[in-house]
Amino acid sequence: MIQHAKNDWDSYETSWDFTSLPLLNADYRQPTLQGTYQQLRTYWRSMTQEMQRLEEENNHVFIDSYGLQGELKPEVPLKEITLTCNPHYRYGGAKNHNELEAQLQADTMAELLSYAVACMFGRYSLDKPGLVLANQGATLNDYLRQVPAPSFMPDEDNVIPLLDGEWFADDVTERFRTFLRGAFGEENYEENMAFLEQSLGKDVRKYFIKDFYSDHVKRYKKRPIYWLFASPKGTFSALIYLHRYRPDTVSVVLKYLRDFRKKLAARLDYLQQVGISTSVSQGEKTRALKEIETLKKQLLELDDYERDTLYPLATEQVALDLDDGVKVNYLKLGSALKKIVGLDAKGDE
Repeated sequence: MIQHAKNDWDSYETSWDFTSLPLLNADYRQPTLQGTYQQLRTYWRSMTQEMQRLEEENNHVFIDSYGLQGELKPEVPLKEITLTCNPHYRYGGAKNHNELEAQLQADTMAELLSYAVACMFGRYSLDKPGLVLANQGATLNDYLRQVPAPSFMPDEDNVIPLLDGEWFADDVTERFRTFLRGAFGEENYEENMAFLEQSLGKDVRKYFIKDFYSDHVKRYKKRPIYWLFASPKGTFSALIYLHRYRPDTVSVVLKYLRDFRKKLAARLDYLQQVGISTSVSQGEKTRALKEIETLKKQLLELDDYERDTLYPLATEQVALDLDDGVKVNYLKLGSALKKIVGLDAKGDE
């Protein structure tokens, strides 16, 4: 029972002994992501049933030893089998079987996305078990010394845009697409992506925009290892990995912000031409005018964010010390980062 519990705990990346995602374990590998998940789910189900059997055997021994047959029952309900891979225990509540299975499947796909981001930053690798980059100031060269020929190359500058639109070829969504191909192959890529998005209940880009960071903050109990630079209304956002942070990292984020602003400005110029063109329909003009108003507001937001927050912070070249803990360091970057409710409250790190 102890080994089952340990194996279960170590299959999640917050465990100190986590080495790789179960979905990537060769023992469960099938031609498709769906088939792989189903194989893994079968293993989880058998492990849960084995734990239940062992606990009930122990109860039988205890009851028989102390003559408690009339007072205690040996049966253990599934909701009391304390494995994270057991949805009856993990979620509980009044959900029916199908709802529990859907929730477990969705969370398992979210864990795949989380692991993919870890590989994007070099924290983990598809080619080497366990942590790769986890020391302060770790670099891509440090990664390549451990993984000389990676099948999936980590991000070079430790800044990954997280945007609502295909503005950068190396944003988090596009990099995930590359990761999925590397992890599960090109042949079934479309089918695998469809299964993942069906499991999540939304497309991958929307998940990254709406849910990823809040899930990450929750997973790491308000002490995130990836930090989200975000303009006040979220028009611009970019992830960094704390352990690869350097004093010039904010300057790299600033460069992405300025590049993004140029792209939005170019889009605005194009739409303004559409708005005065005599060769487009009135419907196209109406849509263009609506987007123009949105873009103008977004550009003002980005200008304010750069002027009041990001540029001043970049000039400071703020140094961080991991020994101070996430809470102290996160607050050093102030309003440049997405606010985490409760992080600035008094209390222990």
